[in-house]
Amino acid sequence: MEVHRAFHCLAFILITGFPGSHSQRTDVLEAYVKTDGAWIIKLPKSQYTVKTVEECAVKCDKEVSFTCRSFLYIEKDQDCVTLPANSKTDQILRRMSATLYEKKVYLLECVNGIGKDYRGTKSRSKSGKMCQRWEGTFPHLPNITPKTHPKADLESNFCRNPDEDKGGPWCYTTDPEKRWEHCNIQDCTEECMQCSGENYRGKISTSMSGFTCQRWDSQQPHNHGYIPSALPDKYLEENYCRNPDGEPKPWCFTNNPTKRWEFCTIPRCTTEPPTIVPELTCASGEGSSYRGTISVTVSGKTCQAWASQSPQKHSRTSENYPCKGLDGNYCRNPDNERSPWCYTTDPETRWEYCSVPSCGDTPGPEEPVIPEGEECYEGDGSSYRGAMSETISGKKCQFWTSMEPHRHSKTPLNFPKADLRRNLCRNPDGDRAPWCYTTDPSVRWEYCNLERCDNIPNTQESQTNPSQTATQATPVESAPSKIDCKVGNGADYRGATSTTLMGITCQAWSSMTPHQHASFTPETHPDKGLESNQCRNPDNDVNGPWCYTTDRSKKWDYCQIPDCESLKCGQPATKPKRCFGRIVGGCISKPHSWPWQISLRTRSRIHFCGGTLIDAQWVLTAAHCLERSDSPSAYKVLLGIHTEKANEPSKQERDVVKIIKGPASTDIALLKLDRPALINDKVSPACLPEKDYIVPSNTECYVTGWGETQGSGGEGYLKETGFPVIENKVCNRPSFLNGRVKDHEMCAGNIEGGTDSCQGDSGGPLVCYAQNTFVLQGVTSWGLGCANAMKPGVYTRVSKFVDWIERSMKQN
Repeated sequence: MEVHRAFHCLAFILITGFPGSHSQRTDVLEAYVKTDGAWIIKLPKSQYTVKTVEECAVKCDKEVSFTCRSFLYIEKDQDCVTLPANSKTDQILRRMSATLYEKKVYLLECVNGIGKDYRGTKSRSKSGKMCQRWEGTFPHLPNITPKTHPKADLESNFCRNPDEDKGGPWCYTTDPEKRWEHCNIQDCTEECMQCSGENYRGKISTSMSGFTCQRWDSQQPHNHGYIPSALPDKYLEENYCRNPDGEPKPWCFTNNPTKRWEFCTIPRCTTEPPTIVPELTCASGEGSSYRGTISVTVSGKTCQAWASQSPQKHSRTSENYPCKGLDGNYCRNPDNERSPWCYTTDPETRWEYCSVPSCGDTPGPEEPVIPEGEECYEGDGSSYRGAMSETISGKKCQFWTSMEPHRHSKTPLNFPKADLRRNLCRNPDGDRAPWCYTTDPSVRWEYCNLERCDNIPNTQESQTNPSQTATQATPVESAPSKIDCKVGNGADYRGATSTTLMGITCQAWSSMTPHQHASFTPETHPDKGLESNQCRNPDNDVNGPWCYTTDRSKKWDYCQIPDCESLKCGQPATKPKRCFGRIVGGCISKPHSWPWQISLRTRSRIHFCGGTLIDAQWVLTAAHCLERSDSPSAYKVLLGIHTEKANEPSKQERDVVKIIKGPASTDIALLKLDRPALINDKVSPACLPEKDYIVPSNTECYVTGWGETQGSGGEGYLKETGFPVIENKVCNRPSFLNGRVKDHEMCAGNIEGGTDSCQGDSGGPLVCYAQNTFVLQGVTSWGLGCANAMKPGVYTRVSKFVDWIERSMKQN
């Protein structure tokens, strides 16, 4: 074997696709993974000026100074930087308008064939011995080195196959008694899963009973909340088996109408799972890496051993969750809960969270209410403490404590004064505005959907006509050329602004002084309005119009162009707190921040239910609120109030002239008012959802009401709470609501309890925030008690009744 290791050379061929693929690629970018807003600082590097990203990819493929694993492309600067690094070897940083392209071949952790093209980071032999560095000489003097095999990527101590050994990748070991050994690396064609299959990306699409899996982007035959576009980090592709919600193994919804979902039969891999984060004795993020020895819950109960089935029977065992450290009775988080927890030895308490110390200044299970803050920012937004958690292009923000899908250093521990709680937009590093990492793996970060407080236009003169059908309100389709505002990202903006947000005059698009550029000129983009030096958006930048500047030290910058937004459904004039407190236990709303909330009352004006204004003359509520009488004259509707006493000057009072109850066995009803409500800054409608739309799992939504607070304070004032939507599949588990939730209903709440609607909130709205708008997704219907653990609230799913609502309003 010594001779074999000494003299067999490899003529290594660097391919442009996945290992084992020898077909010619017409698109050189097919060999790369793209991430917007990402940047790597690494030496050595090579820098080029190119006209297209494809040219930059060619530069990377032909790089001779080093092995090019990735490249950076900055379109506005026509700048191309080739690098020997990627996200597996170096820290990824944020940089506006930079795009990182990483070669897929260097990201794979599996082998094709004998693995001669393997470029992963495995560094242990199959018996677990640490590999010796290829350039090292101790404890073994190697025959194969980076100098003898310069094209074999013999870097660090990673397993490689420079001599085409039929046994696959190998390495010299650090064991003096064992010169070399093969490495145990998974075959790329092998359909197997690591751990519980959270990262399974295979193509098995049949359940264990042989049913074909339903496509994730389909709602037939089963409605569900696992929406691929809303959960890009879960890789819900085609109809492949996946594990997006912490089950013991991958599963899928089936194409059999009588079988909603089922596990898939996928064997566990024989190779060791990749180590992504170190094991910790404190909780970082949701605490999935906690491996400490705390074994007592927050209320002082002793934890049950994970291997035991008494007194609590469960499936959270080391066999089902082999990578989660389920040893003894220590607190752990095997299934993506908010923090470490355990089953308890108290037969009356199935499970509870544990008091595990945080690795940084992060909120625990009893997360504090978000401090009230304006939904605009001062200066650069470093002091912004509002509740926005959506980027300018509508992407959901990643939690600051999470390292998925983007690893980063902007954590509460590193920035203790930046208020990096949950996934709220913040500016911890002095950028020009609040921002966040996104949950989209292909977009590292974006600025948030916020404006500067001194740049918000006065909309008092543009109020909605009371006679307008509120649910029909639509955004302005295009900005007239004389109005200096933008619609969306401003791709069609043709206004006169010609200075950047820092006040620097723009360079003419046809000029090459002081900055040379060839990508964006009147000739290359004749339909983009590049005739002069006005701010424009020729490349569809999500952050809006920009320009090259007349400052020699600043090539380009964005412009401050306000949005052409007008008052319409789902956009309150007074921005809500959007607090993560609870109705039971308290979070008093800002007055008139939920202007669609109505109070349903008896003729003697006693409040007993809530409702939602969806049109100037129509209210949506729960059918069970109307059980006391079928006569419309038995009810009154109050709008524009904040207190239950209803003594505000803004109060509007309406009689009910028609009651229309929903289909049989559904808890929804329409109330027609005796005359339209006056739509103003204190009374306006919520938007109806798209027909049959299913709210994605974990979407943050809000409930409001004057209901029972169980003596916790705030009685008599409108209260609010925010909590996540729980997919019906999870909500119907035996330990939760045990199959009681129907397809036309939805669950929302915190599994641990403490947050819920209660008596008196029935019929009120569950609204979810998206694209700068609150949409009515649920009508408060029923629950097992108020704010009880593992008993989330149930809401009538409004999207299932859009046709009925529109038809009923039109015919009556």
